[in-house]
Amino acid sequence: MEANSWSGTKRMRTSDKEREQVAEILRAAMAEGRLDLTEGEQRLAACYAATYRDELTPLTADLPGNGLWALAESPEVKKATRRGLRRHFNIVVSVAMILTGLWIISGAHFFWPAIPLAFLVMGLIRHARWGRYAYAQRVAPWNAPGYSGHQRFHSGHRGC
Repeated sequence: MEANSWSGTKRMRTSDKEREQVAEILRAAMAEGRLDLTEGEQRLAACYAATYRDELTPLTADLPGNGLWALAESPEVKKATRRGLRRHFNIVVSVAMILTGLWIISGAHFFWPAIPLAFLVMGLIRHARWGRYAYAQRVAPWNAPGYSGHQRFHSGHRGC
């Protein structure tokens, strides 16, 4: 009989969203020929039958980047990245217009909105360059399939 949270172990149950995320990675690997049809179907069946997160880890362990490359390149992630980038751009433009209006009203000689706008533009550039990777990992790293708490203690730094 498997131990669960009632008996004191710390295994974390997986959600439907996490199962679907791993299934998406497996489907992409099958489409690219990294997995043949038989092995891909076996892994998909195991993915949907998984109860705990640690059961999902071996399904993508031998894929490049544990399969996250597939999520970063999926059409859904690209669409979400463009939508988020468009929203971020609109916010930066709106703030720029407000700050420029305040500068005009203030009558200051120095264009002081340049300072906050520089930081806003740097954030926009960072979002444009790295945004798709953030969307690819839809859960926090410590909640992602395959993460185990002891990794932080073996990575060379001491825990709190």
